[in-house]
Amino acid sequence: MMNLNFRWARLGSLTAAELYEILKARESVFVVEQKCAYQEADGLDPHSWHLSVLLDDELAAYARVVEPGLKYREPSIGRVMTLGKFRHLKLGRTLVAQAIAFTEERFPGQGIRIGAQAHLQKFYGSLGFLPVGDVYDEDGIPHIDMHKP
Repeated sequence: MMNLNFRWARLGSLTAAELYEILKARESVFVVEQKCAYQEADGLDPHSWHLSVLLDDELAAYARVVEPGLKYREPSIGRVMTLGKFRHLKLGRTLVAQAIAFTEERFPGQGIRIGAQAHLQKFYGSLGFLPVGDVYDEDGIPHIDMHKP
């Protein structure tokens, strides 16, 4: 059995070491692995809740919830990722379900908006998100906005 630990934190309550691990992981997935040069630390982290999924005290997966009115009118789940060495564990559904539950509890009745990579539309659809608008290019990767009422 896996010893998964889900930890929510505001930026100010993360230790320097925890923040370093999160930023290192996000860079490794979104910048290096996806070969996408962009400003990964985008200014929204101070206005977000950070979900770290730890397996035996090692960061395995991560997502953040951005407060409403910043990225979108609604609260938003983003930076959803599982580190490569943990992907075989299929943590994505559990990770996103945890983020949805947290967001709906903290921001009731507001819905949730995401900017999903287009190839993950079916995955997010299975979690209750509906596509909004057309596929667009964001940093060279096709994305689609999706909304969960």
